[in-house]
Amino acid sequence: MISEDLKGLIRENFMHIPTKEQEYVMDLWCSFLLGRSDESIFLLKGYAGTGKTSLVGALVKTLRMLKQRVVLLAPTGRAAKVMGGYAGTYAGTIHRHIYRQKTFGEERFTAAPNLKENTLYIVDEASMISNDGLSGSVFGDGRLLDDLVHFVYSCSGCRLILIGDTAQLPPVGELHSPALEISELDGYGMEVIEARLTQVVRQVDSSGILWNATRLRECLTGKGHIPRIRVSFPDVCVAPGNELIENLEQSYRRTGKEGTIVITRSNKRANIYNMGIRNRILDYDCELGGGDMVMVAKNKYMNGKDLIANGEMAIVQRLHNERELYGFRFADATLKLIDRTDSGEDENNNQEFPTELDTVVLLDTLHSEAPALTREQQQTLFLKVCEDYPELRNKRDLFKAVKEDRHYGALQIKYAYAITCHKAQGGQWEDVYIDQGYITEDMLTEDYIRWLYTAITRATGHVYFINWPEEQTEDI
Repeated sequence: MISEDLKGLIRENFMHIPTKEQEYVMDLWCSFLLGRSDESIFLLKGYAGTGKTSLVGALVKTLRMLKQRVVLLAPTGRAAKVMGGYAGTYAGTIHRHIYRQKTFGEERFTAAPNLKENTLYIVDEASMISNDGLSGSVFGDGRLLDDLVHFVYSCSGCRLILIGDTAQLPPVGELHSPALEISELDGYGMEVIEARLTQVVRQVDSSGILWNATRLRECLTGKGHIPRIRVSFPDVCVAPGNELIENLEQSYRRTGKEGTIVITRSNKRANIYNMGIRNRILDYDCELGGGDMVMVAKNKYMNGKDLIANGEMAIVQRLHNERELYGFRFADATLKLIDRTDSGEDENNNQEFPTELDTVVLLDTLHSEAPALTREQQQTLFLKVCEDYPELRNKRDLFKAVKEDRHYGALQIKYAYAITCHKAQGGQWEDVYIDQGYITEDMLTEDYIRWLYTAITRATGHVYFINWPEEQTEDI
């Protein structure tokens, strides 16, 4: 196939009149895909509303028409679900695809072999991909970007397209998003083909979400001071404290629990909102019950193969047999994993991952201000469970038994009605409520702008700014 034919098919599947920037991306894609050299990476950067999703959807549809292998990946389950929705096919998480448990019962995972030749890997939300090599990571050496690149290019004829928004938050603990940095990608010894989408193609004048997001990210490029939030749009408004419950009730009636989220700046404030929403809006009078929406707080592998990922969301179907052991509280639960495809089928590696799960859950993490059990709490639980195996004198056998113990390996969960922005990143909700908490002038930094930009762009329908100060808004 020649470049003009491939581009013609992509344009046909694009369903819009492409801008010059989008035409340029199509040209570069054709050169990238039809070029003889496998030693290249494609990096597509684009802001909210610039048409990244439509372009990728057209490319995926075209390659599937041509019977070409395409694997779609994202850093989190919710981001993968969003990607699969706009691309019209299955998308999985990076961790689930490229890692395997070293040995059953061992909480360490190593890079799996890539067995798919001549495959294009497309990875969305690349701003979230870390590469800090933090000690204590159970996945490889803690360098996700390194492991991803090595996985893709370890098999003949495979190539990688990275897609991300440079205005979003970088990975936790990092100043920049390494997967979006040319200098970082150059270090792999391959040609990096870069394209940028900066022209917003959706109707900014009628979308307060895009209008405000565009003004915020312009601040990051030195085009102005931190702007006031403009609320003179039908999809953007301030939600005063005395109207918040009524607004949330309307959102839940309109979108359901899965379509509404509160985004905060800390786990502490998320806890406050979660308790208020459960008690005053959803009328829950128990700690956890059927219909409750929860979020996984720590990665967990099931049966040595299926990753239940940190940040994945679920609905409690059934809960029973609550008990206290080892100084912690547990319960048996059946969860519906809502960040999975309905079928649970992974088209890319022909495995099936469940959308319903029977497991032991840890109740203590529901209320803690820490993201999950602290290291000290984890160590305490480990030592307590060790006491149940006095017959095992070999340390290796004892360690293996504890790791396989259902209480030590209980799923750590939190309520999922209000979450931090890092947990929300990559996801989309129809109604998004943003609470920035107490903000002083010296806190209005580049990090704050990225936080607010990321929070706003999680919304597909409406954004509500909770108790926003008048001096930070304008109504024109």
